[in-house]
Amino acid sequence: MVDVTRGEIVESVHHVAACAATPRGEIVFAVGDVETPVFLRSTAKPFIAGAAIAAGVREAFDLTMQEIAVMAASHSGEAFHVEAVEAILNKIGLDASALQCGPHLPYNERAAHAMLRAGVEPTALHNNCSGKHAGILALCKVLGADTSTYLEPSNPAQQAILAFCARMSDDDAATWPIGVDGCGIPVYATGLRRAAMAFARFASLTELPPHDAMALLVVRDAMVSYPEYVAGTGEFDSVLMAAAGGAVACKVGAEGVHGVALIPRGLGFASKVIDGMGGRARPPVTMAALRALGLAVADATELRGFAEPVVYNRAGRAVGAIRLNADFAVEQASTT
Repeated sequence: MVDVTRGEIVESVHHVAACAATPRGEIVFAVGDVETPVFLRSTAKPFIAGAAIAAGVREAFDLTMQEIAVMAASHSGEAFHVEAVEAILNKIGLDASALQCGPHLPYNERAAHAMLRAGVEPTALHNNCSGKHAGILALCKVLGADTSTYLEPSNPAQQAILAFCARMSDDDAATWPIGVDGCGIPVYATGLRRAAMAFARFASLTELPPHDAMALLVVRDAMVSYPEYVAGTGEFDSVLMAAAGGAVACKVGAEGVHGVALIPRGLGFASKVIDGMGGRARPPVTMAALRALGLAVADATELRGFAEPVVYNRAGRAVGAIRLNADFAVEQASTT
């Protein structure tokens, strides 16, 4: 559990399920139900990008590492994110009208306020998933698939993506529960143990066909080399990867999901905040897991605010904190 305090009182509680696993799916530690399928949402984006890289989009369109990083991103809509997505579209001969993810204001407050002051309407380029969509369109181009139906599960690009993702977690894509993500693409569900195994394979590049492993290496190198493209300025994933200096590749997903590849250890970690709306509980859980698994980055100065976030009131006064329940932390550490 993650407690949200106000003064000395626990005001709210978020329940969390989490798992760390090896590339073979052996559990290192587990908290809660780690077998019931959950939708990975954007946490699967590194594997979606991997499917596109495995098909040859990097070579076909001379994609840069920044562009590959934004393909795996839930970006915050800053100017450099939008420019990277536009660059992908230009290289594949399309424009923003091909994106079917829908528009929303940038998640980055400074970028959003600048647009509002200028009276500029957001486009699909500002959608946090636009890089993923541009990458899937590039995959359609390589496969000769219809770009107008790229959201459909039957599209060859989506079939390639689902097959690639299934190989990451030893799943059968034909039996997966499939839903529709917030941005419109098919989204699959798998258990947290299998998700942690997939991220362990992302970390170790083992237990995979060699071609898949090489594709994931490209995606991983892009993410850790340009972490600001994966999330944005001050965002947890970007700060964590920058602080880790190549030791961690991570990706948040909607509804409280997080996946982490612990590269030096060759392990994966996946978590889900059960109420789905408790994204504020995600960083403390991940930071506790990194500490339990012995990664030095857990003690990095720039990450202290994520390990136990402060609750502020409207006047900027500290009035509480978000932190792991003490019993939860002890149980997790002793299981490691």
